[in-house]
Amino acid sequence: MNQSHYQYWPKRVPKSLVYPQTPLYEFLETSAARYPDRPAIIYYGRRITFSEMWTECQRLAGAMATLGVKKGDRVALYLQNTPHFSIGFLAAIRAGAVVAPMNPMLVAAEFAHLLADSGAKIVITTTDLYPRIADVCRDAGVSEVIVGSYRDYLPPEPEAPIPEFMLQAPPLIEGTRDWFSALAKAPEPPAVSFSVDDVCLLPYTAGSTGQPKGCMHTHATVTANVLGSITWSASTCMSVNLATLPLFHVTGMVHSFLAPIAVGAPCVLLTRWDRQAALMAIEKYGVSVWPNITTMLTDLLATPDIEKRDLSSLDFVGGGGAPLPAVLAERFNRITGLTFVEGYGLTETISQTHWNPPDRAKPGSIGIPVFGVDARVMEISTFKEAQTGEQGEIVVNGPSVLKGYWNKPEETEEAFIELEDGKKFLRTGDIGHMDEEGYFYVSDRLKRMINAAGFKVWPAEVESVLYRHPAVLEACVIGVPDAKRVENVKALISLRPESIGKITEDEIIQWSKERMSAYKYPRLVEFVESLPKTGVGKIPWRLLQEQERAKLSSKK
Repeated sequence: MNQSHYQYWPKRVPKSLVYPQTPLYEFLETSAARYPDRPAIIYYGRRITFSEMWTECQRLAGAMATLGVKKGDRVALYLQNTPHFSIGFLAAIRAGAVVAPMNPMLVAAEFAHLLADSGAKIVITTTDLYPRIADVCRDAGVSEVIVGSYRDYLPPEPEAPIPEFMLQAPPLIEGTRDWFSALAKAPEPPAVSFSVDDVCLLPYTAGSTGQPKGCMHTHATVTANVLGSITWSASTCMSVNLATLPLFHVTGMVHSFLAPIAVGAPCVLLTRWDRQAALMAIEKYGVSVWPNITTMLTDLLATPDIEKRDLSSLDFVGGGGAPLPAVLAERFNRITGLTFVEGYGLTETISQTHWNPPDRAKPGSIGIPVFGVDARVMEISTFKEAQTGEQGEIVVNGPSVLKGYWNKPEETEEAFIELEDGKKFLRTGDIGHMDEEGYFYVSDRLKRMINAAGFKVWPAEVESVLYRHPAVLEACVIGVPDAKRVENVKALISLRPESIGKITEDEIIQWSKERMSAYKYPRLVEFVESLPKTGVGKIPWRLLQEQERAKLSSKK
């Protein structure tokens, strides 16, 4: 295990952690006992205290028990960011169930696949999403669907703009179980035996290399990263966390939901990303901790009056998803005095395995391995450990690594490799290198490499250069077939509003040609009005690449 990064470890942060041997729901139970009247959630101005949240959690756990939920049964959450998600999550854990959080953007067929794969007995959703999955739930024989409404927790006088779709959400469909009727007169939940090694969470991978896979996480693997998040960000009960990341995804789940609950800090919860609502929340509630992804920070920094807004309460802002372009990192630092703390993790590791030290971050780096993580770079062809600075596949061993894929023993076996020292490592599928100081860098996904006339082109590297152009708002680089070069490098670009109509694709190509090697610069550039985003805010490069190739095929 390389330890060169320890000399750059954050000051006043221990190099290892001791983890509580308790189930996840005890984070809420403990905070409710310590801070009963403190808000756990601030939802567009509605304050839900820790004691209120714990009471509703126990009631829902009791209701689940009466519906036949036993230890190990799966409960699916098909929800946007709402209090229903937070309460439903911890209630299912208290009932002894395994939570299967699902992307609320899934269409019926996609949801049906995950529902069948997980075998969930209970589904919790909201009135706007339920019609999409009603037939699926009925055909799958789901024993109960509990349906909430955004109005359940919205205040009469909102303190932030509420998205129109929430106000126009349909009423409850007759014959379904209403959220509050499920909570009413529910019995005390029965005692359930727990071990920290029990599987309690089944988040699904994005499926970029095939069908989504359920990642089996235990109380112990999740707790490891919850405590790691609190410690690295120096969060306390006096912190205020802004939750703009989707809670169904592991990054939002750990950093914006479970970490504030565990430390007893309020979470300002937004159902959808809205930069004006986020700015109002930062200013009104004194937000100090904001986990996000770079697309959100990019959008926030594009606010016309951003330099006049009061961001002084922020003291930890970080995340990942994609490298933050240096020009944006510099602008963020100039406005706030803070360094954007980039990190790295996977669904398989329930978020972070690497993080930049807040007081010694390196732009473009994913940072150093965090508490208990052994990370290495392996040569792609030989799978021997690569030399410092050499590219290879990043592999990780640590306390937050999944126990395996749900009902997929072959995929589980393929995902791990045992090295010469007897340690078992998870293959991340990401290409990168480690520098002489122990900082790691990701070049791209193992299968995203573009073969340009025999040269390897990593799209993220090209995107990083494109972001330096003052006209570029967002960019996605893909490989498209070419008869002579095998693949061509193509850039799909959305422009800043003030640059639309004032620059051409050829000008971007010429600008790129001056800043990248001949084989790297995009030979093709296409301006688009906007780039799509996944449910977690990432640009779906694989989908865009497939669409481009289908378009080329249809022209032949």
